[in-house]
Amino acid sequence: MPTYPGISRDAFRHPLDQQAEAALRAFPGFDLVARKFVEFMYERPQYVSLMGNNVQVGPQQYSTLYQMFRECVQALDVQPEPTLFVAQNPQVNAHSIGEDNPCVVVNTGLLDLLSDDEIRTVMAHELGHVKCGHTTLTQMAIWAMNTATIVGELTFGIGNMVGTGLIYAFYEWRRMAELSCDRAALLATDDWQLVGNTMMNIAGGSNRFAHELNFAAFEKQASDYQHLDEDGLSQVYKFLLYNGGGAGPMLSHPFPVDRLTYLKSWAHSEDYARIKAGNYQRSPNQGTVDVEPSPVASEIDRLRQELANLQSELDHLRRA
Repeated sequence: MPTYPGISRDAFRHPLDQQAEAALRAFPGFDLVARKFVEFMYERPQYVSLMGNNVQVGPQQYSTLYQMFRECVQALDVQPEPTLFVAQNPQVNAHSIGEDNPCVVVNTGLLDLLSDDEIRTVMAHELGHVKCGHTTLTQMAIWAMNTATIVGELTFGIGNMVGTGLIYAFYEWRRMAELSCDRAALLATDDWQLVGNTMMNIAGGSNRFAHELNFAAFEKQASDYQHLDEDGLSQVYKFLLYNGGGAGPMLSHPFPVDRLTYLKSWAHSEDYARIKAGNYQRSPNQGTVDVEPSPVASEIDRLRQELANLQSELDHLRRA
């Protein structure tokens, strides 16, 4: 497994992740949500819950997983080493939380479906969230979304933001953050097809019919999906599907075929080749770095306009 001593998150963060975070932080209402989150939510209770309800991985508990996890931690130079937990959950999923005491949680459903190499890919992806400093913002986003949905204007003083673009900005950032972590998985595995195959299995894998899955067909599906953009109406549908304009909810992750396209492009880029050769930006301090992003004015304005257009379109759909 390749290693990248001292690598900075800025060496591999996707530009769309950086731009979406800058837009989110600059959006009216973000500071209020941040203050309320700190006031009402704490990292410690989540850690206590994980310790009480799940299996902590270590040398004597899931030792194979522990060794794979430590290899990924070393590859991405994540410090301090997060705690790994296994949760009894059939959903094929994993997540990461915490900043002072970061934790990665993998579900038993994921362990039962994926191969060792694919599990390693998922763990590297989740460590990418820790490395990039996504965990606090992600928890804040989930809390804000749930609070705004459940209590509306009744409590916490954030209900009014439902009518603004802040919730949309949270979702946009969460989706773009996934692209950075797909890159982290690629760095740790140096195999974009393995990362893509993992995406395919999570999207629709089956133990019973695993022998009938074909990554080349999935890659073609991703290409065909991109060609839908040649039809302007399909672009509108994509935008609405991502942002809750259809019958379903807003999406927290990009479509797997979109993620594969972004990842494949970066895997063949000079940027990735330079990092592999050891020519990458290093952190001034070891491990993760908490750096405030520099807002890009034009991108912030563009995202704000997109959010305003979305709000207008959703209002139109509701009246229809």
